Amino acid sequence: MWFKKQNIINEDEILNAVTKLKEGSAEAFKILYDVYGQKVYRYCLRLLSDPDLANDCFQETFVKVYENRQSFKGISFPAWLFRIAHNTCMSSLRNKKNTEEIQDIYFVNDNFGNDDFALKREIRNAIDKLPKALKEAILLREYEDLSYNEIAEVLSIDVSLAKVRVFRARVQLKSLLKPLIKELNES
Repeated sequence: MWFKKQNIINEDEILNAVTKLKEGSAEAFKILYDVYGQKVYRYCLRLLSDPDLANDCFQETFVKVYENRQSFKGISFPAWLFRIAHNTCMSSLRNKKNTEEIQDIYFVNDNFGNDDFALKREIRNAIDKLPKALKEAILLREYEDLSYNEIAEVLSIDVSLAKVRVFRARVQLKSLLKPLIKELNES
């Protein structure tokens, strides 16, 4: 999967692109693809743990965005976009006959700031142990930087439930990583 280095695009340009996308502008679609493409691919990859399947879902997501551009009526384009990506990935998993356990092999954020691969692996393993609903919520909050309102929209749940899921995920991660945290603090 190749992505161009994205130019810095301000919020007004993004809102303008969303408006023009609804009119069928290919240029607006390209701007939105450049801004969100890498994040959507990363989200699909984290949910599916299969680069080929993630690439298929990523591409299908953007096809659906363009085909359904008139149906966007929400306030948050990223929430709408990630909802489409989420539904596409979940549909793909349901259709996959030999369903394997979802593993987040690429879950640790590239911007983690720590080059300790063993630490990243431990965090990834802890995240893998979370129930699916909690894993999705923490992924959207901590790695895709979506608001609780956007998470609620993506997962089709109430905002309060989105907050609860993120909180529970953090509590479980803290518990799972307690030995690691203790070890790090002692060294």
